[in-house]
Amino acid sequence: MPACSTVSAAIEISDLRHHYGDREALRGVTFRVDRGEIFALLGPNGGGKTTLFRILSTLMRPASGEARVLGHDLARDAAAVRPRLGVVFQNPGLDPKLTVGENLVHHGHLYGLGGAPLRERVKQLLGDLDLSDRANDRVETLSGGLARRTELARGLLHTPELLLLDEPSTGLDPGARRDFSHHLRELRDRAGVTVVLTTHYMEEAERADRVAVLHDGALVAIGAADELKRGVGGDVVVIEVEAPAELRDKMRAKFGLEAQIVDGTLRVERARGHELVRDVVEAFPGEVRSVTFGRPTLEDVFVHVTGRRFWEANGRS
Repeated sequence: MPACSTVSAAIEISDLRHHYGDREALRGVTFRVDRGEIFALLGPNGGGKTTLFRILSTLMRPASGEARVLGHDLARDAAAVRPRLGVVFQNPGLDPKLTVGENLVHHGHLYGLGGAPLRERVKQLLGDLDLSDRANDRVETLSGGLARRTELARGLLHTPELLLLDEPSTGLDPGARRDFSHHLRELRDRAGVTVVLTTHYMEEAERADRVAVLHDGALVAIGAADELKRGVGGDVVVIEVEAPAELRDKMRAKFGLEAQIVDGTLRVERARGHELVRDVVEAFPGEVRSVTFGRPTLEDVFVHVTGRRFWEANGRS
């Protein structure tokens, strides 16, 4: 990727590396986010997404490589980027004893906003995020979903061009996660804000325009969710047996198939997976405990490119 920035690029990352002592948290990560995209960084704990988030939000500098945000090199000109960023951290940053409106007003003062323009901006955001009837409620009384929407309003108060969200749906139930994603898409469509979020929720990543999958500090897949799933190749058949290695060898000999052993089960990627289910059950009736098949998911994409289940790949990010 060229080092120079282009008009349509919100973020350009090239060969980004970072380490903590002997542990390399980012290993040559390269990607680009276009303006107006909703872009998800998907990965388990220890994948590198939190480190990458800290670099993009100007909280730390990378050890090497280049990170350009809104046309500015973060290593040399982070101060020029900060006023144009909206950041929502994983841990709540609201004052629970203040009302929703008071939190927004005080945050606006930090950006030099005040008077009628600030009041009008607060009113607009409360309306956009369906929070108008909660303006006078203390934050400590809000549900998790309402509190996250208040955090989002705070991050948007100064009209940023790029919104960074660190695990925004943590602690939310599935319905609240869907609502939050809907609000992000509405804001993107209405105001043209670029959204970059980190997540370990597959369904949240599915709703993004593109997904970057991180594992052990490396970028292992990138693209639209449907595109990544098509790359898996056919249906995913999962076979549970007493001796997976032994059945793998038998399947290779009988069907010419290569199966992966993942989490103690056999996993095969094949078109018309229902036919393989029938063939395996008929060929090895006394050995198969259970067999399932289905269309690929982002979890299957992760297994396809890493050989590991998503929830097995845990560590520190």
